[in-house]
Amino acid sequence: MSIEWVNQAIDDLRAWGHAREVEVDADEVRLLCDYASDYLNVNELGDFSPDTFDELLLSIYPRKVIAPPESAPETVAAARTFVDYLSEAGAVPEPTAVLMRDRLDDIAPRMPEALADPANFGMAKSLFSSIGPESLEQAIAIPSGEVPDLGEAPCDCPGCTPLPAARLAAREDLVAALESVPLLAEDPLPDTGDPLEGWAARVADLVERHEGHYDLFDMLYRLQVRVPVTVIGDYLDEIADDGEADLAGTLDRLSWCGMIQVTDDTAELTPLAVWGLREHYLSLDLDAPEAPDLAEADALGLIEGLLDGVPAELAEQDISRWLSGRASGEAAAELLTAASGAPAVARGIAITIVDRLGAEAESQVRDHLDDQELRPHAIHWLAARGLPAPQLTQEELLWVSVDMLALAMPAAEEDPEIFAENMAASGPPAHMIEEMWRVDHPDVVEVLELLGRSIPDGTVAKAARKAAFKARSRAIR
Repeated sequence: MSIEWVNQAIDDLRAWGHAREVEVDADEVRLLCDYASDYLNVNELGDFSPDTFDELLLSIYPRKVIAPPESAPETVAAARTFVDYLSEAGAVPEPTAVLMRDRLDDIAPRMPEALADPANFGMAKSLFSSIGPESLEQAIAIPSGEVPDLGEAPCDCPGCTPLPAARLAAREDLVAALESVPLLAEDPLPDTGDPLEGWAARVADLVERHEGHYDLFDMLYRLQVRVPVTVIGDYLDEIADDGEADLAGTLDRLSWCGMIQVTDDTAELTPLAVWGLREHYLSLDLDAPEAPDLAEADALGLIEGLLDGVPAELAEQDISRWLSGRASGEAAAELLTAASGAPAVARGIAITIVDRLGAEAESQVRDHLDDQELRPHAIHWLAARGLPAPQLTQEELLWVSVDMLALAMPAAEEDPEIFAENMAASGPPAHMIEEMWRVDHPDVVEVLELLGRSIPDGTVAKAARKAAFKARSRAIR
């Protein structure tokens, strides 16, 4: 996927909506653009056609996105707004836009049924539906668009919550950026072989003198995504003495200081602010890791880096740049080799990235049909592209079910209630759970124990616990 044109399109769409006071569901449109780029060879806005929306909303979206049928009107509405933007921006001629709107009128009543029909589900969606509301692909590479409540101040003890790895700009770029900070034009840094040391001192002074701003900086550092300015306004209102903060004035002042950059209706820390805050954290003896550039890593390094918790937006950029530096077949071969014998979560990351590749990687994917752990994933990959593929055996279906559920274990431990709700809605059937103990999978006991304590249906939960006992006994023998 070429993330550059998608990012630019979403930025332009937001600006277009703001100028016309039109509500824009940018996250939904981004998802449509991402899938159009990944699976339909859409490389620019002008490549969209009426048929594109047919494929997206009735085929790809039901296969890839875990969403209830009642969400279909929201997705179609986002697509309609997107078509209006395509027309007004001159990306498609108005007659084509008219055909797109007619096509969306036809799609609207059919999409709920497509979302509800299990026959449309890809293997990953079928299994991930028991894991949570988002597929692994979204969790790894696509920002969810949800912004935590900035009104909830961080813990008084910063060391209690680990800081995420931060991606730092190149040193020469940071030094050059100092020249454009208005604050420094009026109050220059001391004349020192290192100007960034002076900048670090200036940032430390800013955060120490403005307690409320420190909490804001800290939250933005942890989020590492653009945040709507209205959310920042709500936060500032909560800490203001009179309950009403000067949002515009605060943003102007922080921009003048070189700490925040505002784009359209969102704000984020500047690269200088990220660097300066990290230096401040380090001076407090906090662990403030630096995120490596994963695009330069090998396949194993890419997977390990993603497992270390690179923020979603950075991860998406890294994955896209990593793929752009390799032919599809080469990328598939590297990723699948790294995934062979790896833990379930690492294997899931590799498979998710390989799922972005087109049929030109067929030979390299087919090479892994003899790998017990990768065979079910390879079969699904081939079948999803209409390529010749063997049928999954019952044993392989059980194995891959356990494998997919193993990916859910960290998230399930973190939020057991959400996991239990999803299991109640779309968990594995009882007859499948009863047979899982036979699977030769390293995580089968842990998976069955998780199901046994999570499934709300007492009968099915009991079956999972009995299966876990059998799996433990089998392992002992």
